[in-house]
Amino acid sequence: MGFTLAIAQPPGDLGLPEERLGWLRDHLATLQATDLLLLPELFHCGYNIGDALPERAEPRDGPFARAMADLARQHGVALAYGYAEAAEGRLYNSAQCLDKSGQPIGHHRKLTLPPGYEADHFTRGADLGQFTLGGLTCGFLICYDVEFPENTRAQAMAGCDLILVPTALGADWGVVSRHLIPTRAFENGAYVAYADHAGAQNGHGYFGGSVIADPWGTPLARAAQTPDIIRATLDPAQVAEARARLPYLRDRAALPSVTSTP
Repeated sequence: MGFTLAIAQPPGDLGLPEERLGWLRDHLATLQATDLLLLPELFHCGYNIGDALPERAEPRDGPFARAMADLARQHGVALAYGYAEAAEGRLYNSAQCLDKSGQPIGHHRKLTLPPGYEADHFTRGADLGQFTLGGLTCGFLICYDVEFPENTRAQAMAGCDLILVPTALGADWGVVSRHLIPTRAFENGAYVAYADHAGAQNGHGYFGGSVIADPWGTPLARAAQTPDIIRATLDPAQVAEARARLPYLRDRAALPSVTSTP
């Protein structure tokens, strides 16, 4: 049997976490036979909220995580989402996956912070992790992370079949959704799921265009620029087949290390 993945592309102008949970609750009520639902970067608080960020940030097991765990249990679906994490006096742009029983099984702190708003507020993460769900090895990257081929390759080399990418892609950067994400899937023989917001928030326009790409680089489902939920069925055998036919990962491991020349 295949693994059913859905991406929720919510309105960018949702407000406080309670409103976001309400939007999600309403849509989960109509979602059927789904193994995992992926939500965007900083879904819990909103991306472009300025100096309100520190007061909305929460620990990994904070009130928002507990509410998400309740929804996962009630609807029997795993949930992966972005949130602002408060930990040890620092803020991280993080993502977490809860299984359908509400248990946390995967976590990631954004590794590469673009200059400006994010670099001013967040601390960089330091690690890549993997987790297993429905027979797939999964890993996170967050938005800008995926724009560095080294990050996606590292997750693939660690065995990821499915790379989950919550994002807050701006309206001017549609090339990432249209072209880069399918390329990352193709060059690593992995499924890549890319979840954006729709519309705008406090003057920041989102591209939308959430997409699920298969290991051959083919988009299986793609959203437009409006709020939506897209779905696709993933087949782990396709990962093995793609990597056998195009053995980039095997042959990359055989390459010599590249060193810089003074």
